[in-house]
Amino acid sequence: MALCRSIVLLAAFFAATVLSAHAEVLYPPGSRIGLDPPGNATPSKRFPGFEDTDRKVAITILDLPGGAYSDLESAAFGSGQSALKDVKREAFPFETGMGFLISGRGEVNGVKLRKWVLLATAGIGSSVPNLTTLITVEVPEDALAVYTEEAVRKALQSVTFRPTPIDEQLGYLPFKFNDLAGFRVMQVLPEGGVILVDGPTDNISAHPYMIVGIGRGGPSDPSDRGRFARDMLSAAPVRNLEVQSAESMRVGGWPGFEIRANAQGLDGKPLKLVQWVRFSAGGFMRIIGVAPTGQWDDLFTRFRTVRDGIDTK
Repeated sequence: MALCRSIVLLAAFFAATVLSAHAEVLYPPGSRIGLDPPGNATPSKRFPGFEDTDRKVAITILDLPGGAYSDLESAAFGSGQSALKDVKREAFPFETGMGFLISGRGEVNGVKLRKWVLLATAGIGSSVPNLTTLITVEVPEDALAVYTEEAVRKALQSVTFRPTPIDEQLGYLPFKFNDLAGFRVMQVLPEGGVILVDGPTDNISAHPYMIVGIGRGGPSDPSDRGRFARDMLSAAPVRNLEVQSAESMRVGGWPGFEIRANAQGLDGKPLKLVQWVRFSAGGFMRIIGVAPTGQWDDLFTRFRTVRDGIDTK
């Protein structure tokens, strides 16, 4: 079975190189994955992907780690497709890679529909490594005149990957950085956070790093802010955390709380860290800086520079 899958994937890869390069690819906001949407589908404001709200057509796009491909591939060849009828599985070439396409008929909330699921990964030598995508197209039967089999397959063949659009993703955050103090944006998190790293690789266990994020809620009683901050810090992915100081302070002109601590990394090396929590009406901002003990004095100054340069939009 594994040999057969490898053969069809190889064939799909070479077939993909001769597909038309004239598709007008659109990317959902901040996404690494785009396609030329069929019919009247436009980028959705409700989920990552595209939709035609009038015809109830949805194209959902999941951006997953590269390692997820093998597990999803096994599921694709399994027999657990009980929700679909007339299931068809096939190797499927697309604009920048190869994958498997599953299609069939189904029903959701009493609505009969046609469904396509594309499992895809970047091709050999891609500039976008470590990426698996699962793209699901659901078309109600009464919309099949517009979203035909041919139209959907053409759209899926246009699937294209691009490097993470960091600047675009930063633009959707409710805050901005005025000074990164030499740190590099490693990742923008879907829930509205950012990881900054001081090093050439994305291995935060090997480099000083910062995490900036926002959250809703927070303590209604100011006297509970210290406990709230300590509870959050206790979940940090470090060992032997020992708080060295904890005090209320102003952070960016707002009520805040600072905690400094010693710890060990998961590799046992000594670390120092600081956490600032800035409280505002209905929410809070959390800023964490982590550095090896021997580099602390310089890094702490840079952590504060980043902290003081964050403005809400």
